[in-house]
Amino acid sequence: MKQLLILLFTLHFSLLTASAQSWTADNGNGTYTNPLFYDEFSDPDILRVGDDYYLAGTTMHAVPGLVILHSKDLVNWENISYCFDRFDFDDDAFSLKNHKEIYGQGIWAPAIRYANGQFYLFSNINGKGLQCYTAKDIRGPWKHHNMQGRIYDLSVLFDDDGKIYAIHGYGEVKCTELKPDMSGPIEETERTIIPEGNAVGEGHHIYKIGGMYYLISTDYMPNGRTLCSRSKSIWGPYETITITADETFGYHAASLTQVPRSKYRIGEDGTKFGIPEADRDATACTNIHQGGIVEDQNGQWWALLMMDFHSIGRTVTLAPITWKDGWPMLGLEGNLGRAPRTWFKPNISRKEEGGRRKEITPRAPYDRCDNFEYSPSSVLLPPSSKKLKPIWQWNHNPDDSKWALKNGRLRLQSMPAEQLMWARNTLTQRVIGPTSIATVELYTNGMKDGDVAGLGNINVPCSWIGIVKDGKSLMLRCFEQATNDTTDISLSALHSPLSSKIYLRMVGDFDHDRAHYEYSLDGTTYQQMGREMPLSYQLITFQGSRHALFAFNYKGQKGGYAEFDNFTVEEPQADRSGNIPYGKTFRIINLATEKPAIALPHGLLYDTEADNRTPQTRFRIIDKGQGQVILQCEDGRYVFCAGYGIAGDVRLTADESKAEVFMWQDYLNHEFMLMSMRTHRYIGKSPTTGSPYSMDFPGSDPARRNGAVFRWEE
Repeated sequence: MKQLLILLFTLHFSLLTASAQSWTADNGNGTYTNPLFYDEFSDPDILRVGDDYYLAGTTMHAVPGLVILHSKDLVNWENISYCFDRFDFDDDAFSLKNHKEIYGQGIWAPAIRYANGQFYLFSNINGKGLQCYTAKDIRGPWKHHNMQGRIYDLSVLFDDDGKIYAIHGYGEVKCTELKPDMSGPIEETERTIIPEGNAVGEGHHIYKIGGMYYLISTDYMPNGRTLCSRSKSIWGPYETITITADETFGYHAASLTQVPRSKYRIGEDGTKFGIPEADRDATACTNIHQGGIVEDQNGQWWALLMMDFHSIGRTVTLAPITWKDGWPMLGLEGNLGRAPRTWFKPNISRKEEGGRRKEITPRAPYDRCDNFEYSPSSVLLPPSSKKLKPIWQWNHNPDDSKWALKNGRLRLQSMPAEQLMWARNTLTQRVIGPTSIATVELYTNGMKDGDVAGLGNINVPCSWIGIVKDGKSLMLRCFEQATNDTTDISLSALHSPLSSKIYLRMVGDFDHDRAHYEYSLDGTTYQQMGREMPLSYQLITFQGSRHALFAFNYKGQKGGYAEFDNFTVEEPQADRSGNIPYGKTFRIINLATEKPAIALPHGLLYDTEADNRTPQTRFRIIDKGQGQVILQCEDGRYVFCAGYGIAGDVRLTADESKAEVFMWQDYLNHEFMLMSMRTHRYIGKSPTTGSPYSMDFPGSDPARRNGAVFRWEE
């Protein structure tokens, strides 16, 4: 009977998980929409081996470390491996012991390569030097080579002559040969290949294409740009151009936590934090930058670059590459240097199966929900050991004797810590946008005096909601480090038995950098606790917001334990099937002017008063397939462009064959842009000049108020 109940519960939970949708870039119609992931994935490096694509990314101080995703089409990804399950160094800092930590350090900026019948992953660990991990199978096991040496933020090239080169450095770019056995750099081979003063930055990705050496890099002075340097020799000389700039997809720079690092100790409470208002017009490093390029099976090249994506952290975008005069320019002919947010998937999404062509099913890279039952898909750990889903990472090395999966729950034993950021065995996963709700059940039966347990946000500043046990009494507490503010509610005042479970929840709007906490006694009715908190990105831990399940003892004692169950993540905006208004009549409101577009009798598209609701302000779309549409006014006329460039009027015609075909660019919340499939530029109207609509906008500005972004109203 017990096994039957477990089976029924597992089936019930599986059905719930299957019915819940998670963000995937695949629109299901042959197109994708950036970002590839709506959660953090920093410093992406891309590798293709045959028909398989592998993406490696930074994990900093979290373990398992060095994440690897796999894809067949560059759009749908699956987490298949980590290079290691814990840092294999004895230093207390890697395990958050004795007030030592590696926040903002750890392992970062990997380079993934395949040569000599095996996979290589190169990266740097602060204070330990260059590291290399090798494996015959991408899923592991991985062998660790500590190569030491001061080579970091590198790219590696296995050249045709058998030599192995590491490219590294900021501004002054250097090349160093590596030993084939991965024991270290070859002494006295380091040479400067690009001198300082050539506007080249860091985050290098080196390739040899058609006998030419290409180096993709990123510069941050004065703001983010992606560059390409090329040479006929690995040693130079190199010429350099910018291959993309200012592509933010209409997202402004995030608020950066302001704190004097020299005076700040991780985990310290106080009011020295500052989260200033974001400059909505600033590009800063929000634009796509730093990442790799890859050629697909059909000869089309693609760039996978990251962008600073508000309080989510850094995430990955996919952009087509157009080769121009021997340079891999991001974007499309007619609009080079920019990239569409929505575009056709790589033409490799079909595979032969029994003579039939089959689409790759859209999927998210992670399963975020967890009932903490046995998980055979977990990475790294052998079948006999306790398992967690691959989405989870520990904050620093865990103490494996202090946690367990027991009776279908996660049990965390309390260890002494003065604050969340010092709490060992804190289990984390990335938040996901644009909006999401994370909920967990907390069981307090095993808690002892001084124990604190709950759901938090590991960030700087951090925050949490949870239960505090003081003597025999239990207190529900919400804590916000930014203001050093604590809100308490006695559980006895809520008429809650001391042994009962409590439901804790974080509700996040990560596109607008805000979140709040809620609690419930019955899992149905929730009450907000604490304020709507501002969220930020920061360069202290180099991570965005992260959900955290934690337990610690603030009285410095060996505490009891807390148990967690049924961690769920709801994503209200993951289903984008209704974002394009097929079959609807709607007005088009320009975000820059808040005025609706009108099809003038004179034949031009212009704007009008906000309350004008004549047929000339009402439009519908005609579906042309794969996200392509024709725009038709309710009076029967179609939108087209007459002329070229900024002088090309947007006009109306009764001839459908002349209608402009647009690729609909979904910006969520009924916001969108229209990209001409003929010119690859966008329809828009200056908010200041009084000119009519034209079709020569390269894209949106960070604040979405340059006149190229619209909102539709049914």
